[in-house]
Amino acid sequence: MDTPRAFAARIADQVGAVVVSPDYRLAPEHPFPAGLDDCWAALEWTRAHAGELGVDPDRIGVGGFSAGGALAAGLALRARDTGGPRIRYQYLLFPQLDDRLETVSAREFTDTPVLDRAALVLSWKHYTGSGPASPLAAPARAEDLSGLPPAFVGVCAYDPLRDEGIHFAHRLIKAGVSTELVHYPGTFHASVGIGHADVSRRMVRDQIDALRRGLRAD
Repeated sequence: MDTPRAFAARIADQVGAVVVSPDYRLAPEHPFPAGLDDCWAALEWTRAHAGELGVDPDRIGVGGFSAGGALAAGLALRARDTGGPRIRYQYLLFPQLDDRLETVSAREFTDTPVLDRAALVLSWKHYTGSGPASPLAAPARAEDLSGLPPAFVGVCAYDPLRDEGIHFAHRLIKAGVSTELVHYPGTFHASVGIGHADVSRRMVRDQIDALRRGLRAD
């Protein structure tokens, strides 16, 4: 079983939720907005088929890791701005949110495991081209974060994405969005995949607990 499916299966089992994991198109062959459009189609499909899926249409959340975090946050912005399906909660783990790469971590982490500055530069070039990104591609560019669903934001200590996640969480809080921010010491980008590590187990526990709280009935 590949990693995304393993995480989806664990959420379904331990949260007791229906998990829809879209197989969205990838850059560079399919740059923005292809991936976001695919995820949006999956969100609308889930809402439209909620009854047959056994899904409460008022308890739909979005979530993602890394670039998937950008897609999840982009969906939340798009839903807010277009009157799309109501999103109850957003779970963002080490999310990639800002193409400007101006934070301390984005500038200084040039040789970190799994992801470093050079890889980020290349990934944004493939995804959005050479010009400034749309806020739906790089949610940190959104001027107004008010009215977004409650959020969990988790960041890793030695990750070039660390500071943009922290900044985004702080902006959500300032905008009146209920937000939980967790910084995981000693971790690097995607190190949650090292499943036997104590901190990885904590990250998984936090994920399950956050989703249970975020999607629970009123």
